Amino acid sequence: MLFSLVSNGSLAAVEQPDASVPWWSFTKTVLSAAALSLVRDGLVELDDVMPEGPFTLRQLLRHEAGLADYGELADYHTAVARNDSPWSADDMLQRLDAGRLRYAPGTGWRYSNVGYLFVARLIERVTGLELAEALTQRVFSPLGLSQVRLATSPTDLQDVCATYDPGWVYHGLLVGPLGEAALCLDRLLSDHLLPRALRQDMQTVHPLGGPIPGRPWTSPGYGLGLMQGAVQSGLILSGHTGSGPGSVVAVYRCTVNGHSATCAVFCDGDDQGSVEARVVDHLSAVLGNGQKD
Repeated sequence: MLFSLVSNGSLAAVEQPDASVPWWSFTKTVLSAAALSLVRDGLVELDDVMPEGPFTLRQLLRHEAGLADYGELADYHTAVARNDSPWSADDMLQRLDAGRLRYAPGTGWRYSNVGYLFVARLIERVTGLELAEALTQRVFSPLGLSQVRLATSPTDLQDVCATYDPGWVYHGLLVGPLGEAALCLDRLLSDHLLPRALRQDMQTVHPLGGPIPGRPWTSPGYGLGLMQGAVQSGLILSGHTGSGPGSVVAVYRCTVNGHSATCAVFCDGDDQGSVEARVVDHLSAVLGNGQKD
């Protein structure tokens, strides 16, 4: 199990600093940051209706758009397990019948990777850049991150996880040092990239109910590319957990009495709860228990 810790803006602890790991669904947080930078610059609005359907950017980022998810397709998991070549995005959308919304946008919540495929397409469309270049320009360079990259072929993952084609992650899969993941979130939720109003929008959540069995959350919610809520220690965390074939990553930030800390943990296996619990342990050791400012 690897971990990195940022305390009051500085990298305080890191194991195997040169090791790159898949960021899995923490990639969604980065996509959200890039999309919100477009909002910051007046190029799009959070409540603009998207070309792909009768939903807004805000609803896509909060998983409120009514979209299904390709993870629901048994054929998807079978194809990944066989190491098949990824389907085209259009083929995947057709198999999923993605044009059929599962509920009216804004009236429910359903986690959807498809929504973030549409966010990635928006970023490319508005910037006129390929996604990797757009993320570098809009997020990584402003935040001082130089080693994270977008994985585009199995070769990009050969040193970081089992045989897997990142083309199966339709919104894109970032790979980089765990320390850069922690710095990315810490700087994103400070004043390095977005104005306060957009950071407040990012952390305004759709409540997801009570405790999640086997995981430390007591009152989880989902904001704009962020999982956020209270955990068993009493801390309130903001960040994201992600998993894929063979590993889990969790990256979270918390502030107590003016002291902020961000922790990223990566572990082989598929137990999200144990990885999140390790994040809570590290943050509790640095911050103690208490409520977020």
